[in-house]
Amino acid sequence: MNRNTLRILAATIAFSTAGAWAAGQPWDKIGRDATPAEVKAWDIDVRPDFKGLPPGKGTVDDGATVWESKCASCHGIFGESNEVFTPLIGGTTADDIKRGRVKNLEEGNRFPQKTTIMKVATVSTLWDYINRAMPWNAPKTLKTDEVYAVLAYLLNLANIVPADYELSDKNIAEVQERMPNRNGMVFYEPMWVTNGKGDVKNVACMKDCEVDTKIHSSLPDFARDAHGNIQIQNRVIGPVRGADTTKPASKAPAGQSPAPVVAVVPQGGAAEVDPKALLDSNGCTACHGVSAKIVGPGFNEVAAKNKDRKDAVEYLKGKIRAGGSGVYGDVPMPPQSQISDDDVKAIADWIAAGAK
Repeated sequence: MNRNTLRILAATIAFSTAGAWAAGQPWDKIGRDATPAEVKAWDIDVRPDFKGLPPGKGTVDDGATVWESKCASCHGIFGESNEVFTPLIGGTTADDIKRGRVKNLEEGNRFPQKTTIMKVATVSTLWDYINRAMPWNAPKTLKTDEVYAVLAYLLNLANIVPADYELSDKNIAEVQERMPNRNGMVFYEPMWVTNGKGDVKNVACMKDCEVDTKIHSSLPDFARDAHGNIQIQNRVIGPVRGADTTKPASKAPAGQSPAPVVAVVPQGGAAEVDPKALLDSNGCTACHGVSAKIVGPGFNEVAAKNKDRKDAVEYLKGKIRAGGSGVYGDVPMPPQSQISDDDVKAIADWIAAGAK
């Protein structure tokens, strides 16, 4: 083949390829551009420089009201915790606020509990987390001003702001200058420098090392299902999968768990509702085991207590919706307003039938 023939062939291939690309690719018709409203709904992060922080305001008093109705059931009236979560407030001092580093976090100090306010360095982190993840049973339902108010209440509990303070997007940067651990993300040089050089050398094996793996602890079989089926409590997106705790522990390598259980939809009919799947997907098994008390009673205990009630289903539906405390102990159950009416009825029917 002579040189001219090669040139003609190359030009033909280039023209054909360009034409194919001009005609579009199969994936060009998949999906669509997100609308500005859709982007705005996802773009809710608040950065340490407060970029992304929406305008708003809230007082300490307003925060106390919201806190008692939507937060205290899990975190305690004063952020001191109860039997659900670890404390949010405590362990900081006026000296910590002055220097921006919490003394109780330093080596040698044996403070009994590392609270949230001891560890967090930026007030934006608190605002962002409350906004996107709270309340636990109904995340992202707080209004912007309620987020400011709840945060103001917490900051007052930690003596960072006074009781008559109104937190807003205009003054939150001033609050940052009083965060007890605002300098906690800055490491002291002696941690990283040895004899004037960076401490990056290691005499440990770094290549072709002998592996001596030992399991130091494992979950006993009787406790595998204490929190329900972990597998169907995980999102089906991404590489992480929870274990199917309704079955014996798998011998397969980590990350090769079977696919999550989904509702079965008969041809031409409605989905067959799996009550246990509803419990998992709505977060109920975080506090209730099927047959064991976790934070609240096991569902079998609830079923046994109400087996003779003629109005058991309606009673249980009301308890799920309204929450409450005192029936099984002092730890309150928050109202579950986020669960659909159909799911509430399915759960109540299952419990009334014996929770099996």
